[in-house]
Amino acid sequence: MTTLSPDHLSVLEKQSIELPSWAFGNSGTRFRVFATEGTPRDPFEKIADAAQVHKHTALAPSVALHIPWDKVDSYDELRAHAEDHGVALGTVNSNTFQDEDFKFGALTHHDDRIRRKAIDHHFECIDIMDATGSRDLKIWLAEGSNYPGQNDMRARQDRLADSLQQIYARLTGEQRLVLEYKFFEPSFYHTDVPDWGTSYAQVAALGDKAMVCLDTGHHAPGTNIEFIVMQLLRLGKLGSFDFNSRFYADDDLIVGAADPFQLFRIIAEVIRGGGLNNPDVAFMLDQCHNIEDKIPGQIRSVLNVQEMTARALLIDHDALDAAQQANDVLAANAVLMDAFYTDVRPQLAQWRETRGLPADPMAAYAASGYQQQIAADRVGGTQAGWGA
Repeated sequence: MTTLSPDHLSVLEKQSIELPSWAFGNSGTRFRVFATEGTPRDPFEKIADAAQVHKHTALAPSVALHIPWDKVDSYDELRAHAEDHGVALGTVNSNTFQDEDFKFGALTHHDDRIRRKAIDHHFECIDIMDATGSRDLKIWLAEGSNYPGQNDMRARQDRLADSLQQIYARLTGEQRLVLEYKFFEPSFYHTDVPDWGTSYAQVAALGDKAMVCLDTGHHAPGTNIEFIVMQLLRLGKLGSFDFNSRFYADDDLIVGAADPFQLFRIIAEVIRGGGLNNPDVAFMLDQCHNIEDKIPGQIRSVLNVQEMTARALLIDHDALDAAQQANDVLAANAVLMDAFYTDVRPQLAQWRETRGLPADPMAAYAASGYQQQIAADRVGGTQAGWGA
């Protein structure tokens, strides 16, 4: 099949991709953070910008928060502000990687005072979730060591397990704990949660409301990420994605920019494993727009995910199964490649128009004047960015 059916379009209409508030602030390389005109100065302006992505694509109905970057006096007010702009507040992300006390660890630290401080920070995040209606607490830990002998790795795992248990016990109702992993950086000898297996081992010990977050940029070169997706879906422990692209390390580039075929393969496994439009598997972007404008960067990203989802829906599974059963290697591979090479963009453009959306969201945003408006209006104050 080379065209999207009404059933395919019905599936695509339900797709949602959460945006990260921090994508709209200033970011940069490890050497400099670059400022841009119109950058938000507070969480309210970040949400207004995120709402532009949803307005032009109907793909991004929620915005993830990062604490303390997005702390406000009233989360009821922030929640109402988001709703007024047609979006909701989503995942709450903790931050234990910028406080001076956490230089040598946070949830894994051997100093009980520092570990208590890190746990209490997560309690604060859960309080914010209570106020915003957020379901997921996402934890990424920049913890580990740089030199052999620097730390007792096993003791750190034990302390991590105890810390996570205390945080997990604080959750209520439908709230979940989602543990991210990253194989290196900023620690280079060992990282406390370096891979999906370590994350899985920790969350499996906690209970049903603890899941693994897979960031597509957090793997060694050549890693078969779609295999990890399959395995976590099979085990019922894939809680969320952080979509981005990488060329060398954790580059946090626009999803699909480095390897569109990889994104296609990942989503094909998501569909195969029942993870598409599954409320238990959250799609989210985790990107930093360093040299491009923030809002168009996010629009391009969600469209890339939509386009690769559409291509993955075109896989002829009957033909694929027949080729696999016959051990016809080339025929099986051709089924995937035929779907991947199908240009779905013209049909998606026509479909958007039938839904009252712009056929070309990128062009529509550029013509809207919003970028020029925020550049003129947001003069003065402190622009948001890393650590803001």
